Amino acid sequence: MKTPSSSARRALVLASLLAASAAAWAAGADLGQAQKQPTNWTAIGMFGLFVLGTLFITKWAAAKTKSAADFYTAGGGITGFQNGLAIAGDYMSAASFLGISAAVMAAGYDGLIYSIGFLVGWPVITFLMAERLRNLGKFTFADVAAFRFKQSPVRIFAASGTLVVVAFYLIAQMVGAGQLIKLLFGLEYWIAVVIVGSLMMVYVLFGGMTATTWVQIIKAGLLLGGASFMALSVLWHFGFSPEAMFAGAVKIKTDLALKDGKTAEAAAAIGQSIMGPGNFVKDPISAISFGMALMFGTAGLPHILMRFFTVPSAKEARKSVMWATGWIGYFYLLTFIIGFGAITFVLTNAQFIDAKGVLIGGSNMAAIHLANAVGGNVFLGFISAVAFATILAVVAGLTLSGASAVSHDLYATVVKGGKADSASELRVSRITTVALGLLAVLLGIVFEKQNIAFMVSLAFAIAASANFPVLFMSVLWKGCTTRGAVIGGFLGLITSVALTVVSPSVWEATLGNPPGSALFPYASPCLFSMTIGFLGIWIFSLLDSSKRADVDKQGFLAQQVRSETGIGAAGASGH
Repeated sequence: MKTPSSSARRALVLASLLAASAAAWAAGADLGQAQKQPTNWTAIGMFGLFVLGTLFITKWAAAKTKSAADFYTAGGGITGFQNGLAIAGDYMSAASFLGISAAVMAAGYDGLIYSIGFLVGWPVITFLMAERLRNLGKFTFADVAAFRFKQSPVRIFAASGTLVVVAFYLIAQMVGAGQLIKLLFGLEYWIAVVIVGSLMMVYVLFGGMTATTWVQIIKAGLLLGGASFMALSVLWHFGFSPEAMFAGAVKIKTDLALKDGKTAEAAAAIGQSIMGPGNFVKDPISAISFGMALMFGTAGLPHILMRFFTVPSAKEARKSVMWATGWIGYFYLLTFIIGFGAITFVLTNAQFIDAKGVLIGGSNMAAIHLANAVGGNVFLGFISAVAFATILAVVAGLTLSGASAVSHDLYATVVKGGKADSASELRVSRITTVALGLLAVLLGIVFEKQNIAFMVSLAFAIAASANFPVLFMSVLWKGCTTRGAVIGGFLGLITSVALTVVSPSVWEATLGNPPGSALFPYASPCLFSMTIGFLGIWIFSLLDSSKRADVDKQGFLAQQVRSETGIGAAGASGH
């Protein structure tokens, strides 16, 4: 990569133009819709400061990004503490902050299934994956999955799985970003999505993993501080009594049901329902399937797995998971309080409800409105800027993992047979970044009305059904072969995507087909598609009698020694 000063200047100019155009729209465009928010200049000022700050980080990072290793993994020079905070930043996405709090506000206790599901995946990574990933991998999880197998087929599968998961995950982030900027600037939704997509491309194109990591670290600190203040403000209102907070939320839900014309008995039942299960997941199979997706999907998310290659050793990889788990667990406790706080402070405040009785900006904006309720315009500006940072950092990480799958796994390894030079690999990565940015904008516009936490759960289901089984079996089962891994992985991938498309969440809610017409009745396909993925790997490996199968099995001992001990894994750079 050439000296980046001109690149950084171009980035600054492009972002400045974007910010200027956004301000022009915000200040001068009367779009003629009664539900448009008035321009919030305090929030916009903080938003602008954050954009300038991240552009400065990008300029600094561009000066340090001189090779493919720098671009993909920050040269392996991130410490365990820094990486743990960055992983937490990656994981505390728009789905976590905006989506979970919105789900808790809507469904009460049931919304907690997201927090629990997202969190319990981390022990799987801690005890089964973190050290092995760091010892076996280089840039992507395909390096690990293909360690002892024939390279091209496994990498084609891994890149396919990565890109599908990235696409679904990007939807949630872009929807959250679009709704947030629409609320903040008073813009049309699609314009907001285009602005966010453009800024994200600037950060990834010029700053790579170094910029992405530091944006994630700073964002994680700001988000933890802001969410702590919101949760403490809610609890302070109830004398720091969770019981009083829950009782207040039940009363408000009951009162709203009465206002909607329900009988006293029915209204009381609706109010009490937020303290028990059943509002979101309707049957045991859906609950199990949904929980499996959230738990095992974590260990198959390419942008999370990629973070383990940014540290210099397996010891630092374990530290990363320890720190990340602590921060994430604390944050999810806060989102639960924020969700119940939104019932109390937001649903009863006419300022946040439009003429149709719907939350302004959509249900995903519950946390943003709560910030306004407890801290006024200044805190609203802070939380809006932090939420934008949250989305931007996660989208950048996702885009980076998708770009690395195309440039490193497909181009460098499959097309060039491992002989691609760093400059051409970086060029392909940047072209892919632009393509993924355009795809993210398009998908963000199409899925505008979806709950973003739910959209992320679909990405988790695909990751759990395709990436996780291949990674798990290739590392831990000697009998796994190239043929078994590829066929089983593709079976899990295709099944999960197909069942997702014909499920009520996409077939009815997104594609507009009539209620009850969905071919697959459950919210999440994971119970079925993950089982098919594992069975496919097992059966086709057992049936594989090719010469390649013998080579695959003979390579297991060397793989096991390296994965457990790190011998042969790392030089000073960590690669």
